[in-house]
Amino acid sequence: MRERALFDADAIRGIGRRTAFIRRVDRSTLVLGSTQDAGIVDMAAVAARGVELARRRSGGGAVLVQPDRAVWVDTWVPRDDPLWNDDVAQSGAWVGRWWAESLGTADLEVHGGPPIRSQWSDLICFAGVAAGEVRHRGRKVVGVAQWRGREGSMCHSLAYLGVDWADLTELLDLGDERAAATRDLEATTAVASELVRVDRAALVSNLIERLPDPDSWTIEGRE
Repeated sequence: MRERALFDADAIRGIGRRTAFIRRVDRSTLVLGSTQDAGIVDMAAVAARGVELARRRSGGGAVLVQPDRAVWVDTWVPRDDPLWNDDVAQSGAWVGRWWAESLGTADLEVHGGPPIRSQWSDLICFAGVAAGEVRHRGRKVVGVAQWRGREGSMCHSLAYLGVDWADLTELLDLGDERAAATRDLEATTAVASELVRVDRAALVSNLIERLPDPDSWTIEGRE
């Protein structure tokens, strides 16, 4: 099975102003990190379930995106923008703060320290915690991954509205460890709909309204 590129990097590099891309999928899509070996994927399971395989430019582990079960927003910030930060560890911090404000519930924390790793974090994005990601009482709610070039930075960010972690682990070649990985993910993550009574459209609207200096953004894929 062939994997597709998640977006046209050359086209993104040419954008000269802040741009937010509201992403949707019309079929289940397994998105691999930039350096992940495709050998981690159970290709027979992917084919049997009709899942599309894609790869992003940013690092980190695999993410499963299913139709209407996640809110996924990419933000592009040109290098000469005030939101740009030369410190890679800090440059995604505003993304986490923006999501936390948009979710608007108590006990949210934007992670600012070194990465928190787990047995599965090299394989699965939501199994670890990186700078700029959002947790609720220790459970990960928002995943953030970043790609940077000389022209600017792209941050992928995603929160689940619903997720069955077995849907993801069954697509990876985890052998007898699939059940353990599923249990750990269930224990260490939370979906946005558990925290706030908000549907996809309302959460996307909240995010757009709370972008830093919202009138300075171009919005692509607005619903």
